[in-house]
Amino acid sequence: MVTPVAEINLGALQHNFAVVRSCAPHSKVLAMLKANAYGHGLVRVARALPDADAFAVARLDEALILRNAGITQPIVVMMGFAKANELQLLAEYDLQSIVHSDYQIDYLENTPLVRPITVWLKIETGLGRLGFLMTDAKSAYERLMACPQVAKPVCIMSHFASAELLDNPKTVQQLARFQETTQAFEGPKSIAKSAAIMAIPQTHLDWVRPGVMLYGGSPFPGEIGLSRGLQVVMTVKSELISVKKLSTGETVGYGETWRCEANMPVGVVSFGYADGYPRHITPGAPVLIHGVRCPIIGRISMDMLTVDLRPCPHAKVGDVVTLWGEGLPVEEIARCANTIPYTLMVGLTRRVRVVEK
Repeated sequence: MVTPVAEINLGALQHNFAVVRSCAPHSKVLAMLKANAYGHGLVRVARALPDADAFAVARLDEALILRNAGITQPIVVMMGFAKANELQLLAEYDLQSIVHSDYQIDYLENTPLVRPITVWLKIETGLGRLGFLMTDAKSAYERLMACPQVAKPVCIMSHFASAELLDNPKTVQQLARFQETTQAFEGPKSIAKSAAIMAIPQTHLDWVRPGVMLYGGSPFPGEIGLSRGLQVVMTVKSELISVKKLSTGETVGYGETWRCEANMPVGVVSFGYADGYPRHITPGAPVLIHGVRCPIIGRISMDMLTVDLRPCPHAKVGDVVTLWGEGLPVEEIARCANTIPYTLMVGLTRRVRVVEK
């Protein structure tokens, strides 16, 4: 039985962490481990980054997995808490939380805890998502500073909307709004994600929050991580399970969307949208066989995809096929699917076996 694999290169991960340190040598690093560490394995990545100053996850259950696996670094829950019992778990497991709404401060003020917890006050400066409006930030900060359930100092953060668009003036505007709003607030501050870490040094402040760059991906449109000195962490592979010669005029795949323009070899790869490959990929998107790019033909099926083997006529059943990773940048495949590298990394399903390289 052919089982597709995602090879995780932990050496490359550690190299990329070192790139973060070199970009922001005076900042602490809050490594983003959301969504199962962008599909790379939550506990695996945390254990591979012992020098990270802290980790961030999206939800409380992810933080509990890390604590129960023996991870001792500070862990920040980026979506915060929504109920009193979640707040109690944060305290019990020594976890930190984003505070983005008044109701959370209400809970903090009215819920007895086994210990005070560290919180990050999130301020909305232009993303239009979570966070206190700038006009409400001072009141929220003062309430948190007066709350005995909150450890001091209170950390302060915001989030950029378009840092990957380097000519977009909004990033500078957001930074200015953040600094103006928080200038009287004590406590460490953070606003820089991957794009800002690499390209906008004035945003680094006390903490930086690398995400996709840790995993070798570039946040910048039209770029690949290698161009920024990053290394590929995830390489997704499968195998050819069929090779046959089709005649001119024969069709390939559901809906007969592709017709053979000549007598040609066609390969079937054990990988489909049930494994996480985008069904809407642009026809002609490449896979890699023996280092040769072979275009995808026909529609992506649930369990299989088909490729034109004319560029690699000696390919045979059992040959390894790279879907993305080393030699075939995930950014390129993402562009072929009109999406971003994040969605491919986190979109791998449980059918894909993850192995360390």
